[in-house]
Amino acid sequence: MSIRATFDQELQDLRDNVLRLGSMVDIAISQSIQALKERNRELAQQLITDDETINELRFKIEEDCISLIARQQPAARDLRLIVAAMNIGLDLERMGDHAAGIATIVLRMGDEPLLKPLIDLPRMAQISQDMLRQSLDALISGNPDAALAITQIDDEVDLLYNQIFRELVSYMIEDPRTVTRAMYLLFCAHNVERIADRVTNICERVIFVDTGEMEEISSEPGPNVI
Repeated sequence: MSIRATFDQELQDLRDNVLRLGSMVDIAISQSIQALKERNRELAQQLITDDETINELRFKIEEDCISLIARQQPAARDLRLIVAAMNIGLDLERMGDHAAGIATIVLRMGDEPLLKPLIDLPRMAQISQDMLRQSLDALISGNPDAALAITQIDDEVDLLYNQIFRELVSYMIEDPRTVTRAMYLLFCAHNVERIADRVTNICERVIFVDTGEMEEISSEPGPNVI
C-alpha cells in the first residue's frame, strides 16, 4: 500500500472513531433523559460508569491525531481535518460529561417527585441530538453550509431553556419549599443547553476544515444559572 493510501486509510479510521464517539454520546443523552423521566437510578449509575468509555475513546482520537501530524506532516485540508477531529473529540467528550451530569442529578434526587412534568426539557434534548447528528453528517460530507444552518437551531434550544428558567423561578418565588426540586431541573436543563452549545463548536470546526477560517458563531446566551 502506498504512503498516500495508508494515510487516507488512517484518516478514514479517524473519521470512523469520531462518528463512533458521537454515537456513544447520542445514546448517553437519550439515556440521561430516560433516567430522569423514569427516575431510574440504575440506568443513571450505568451511564456514569459508561462515561469512562467515552473518555477513553476521546483520548484515543487525540493520540491518533497527534501521531498522524508527527508521522505524516499533513498540510492544508488534511491538517485542518485532523486538528478539527481532535477538537471535536473534546467537545463530544464534554457532551458525555453533561449527560453524566444529568445522571448524577437523578441519583441526588432520590425519591423526591419531580416538581413539574417533563415537556420542554426532553424537547431540548431531542433538538440537541438532532443537531449533533446533523453536525457529524456535515463533517463527513464536508458541507460548511449545512454546518452554518445547524448553528441557527441552537436558538430554539435557548428559547426553551429560557422558558424553563422563568417557569422554575416562578415556582421558587411562589413556594420557597420547591427550591431544591426546581434547582435539580434547572441544572438538568443547563446541561442540555450546554450540549447544544458544544454542537455549535463542532459546526465551527466543520466550517474551518472547508474554509481554513476559524470564526466563532455566536448565539443569544441563556441565563447563567450555574
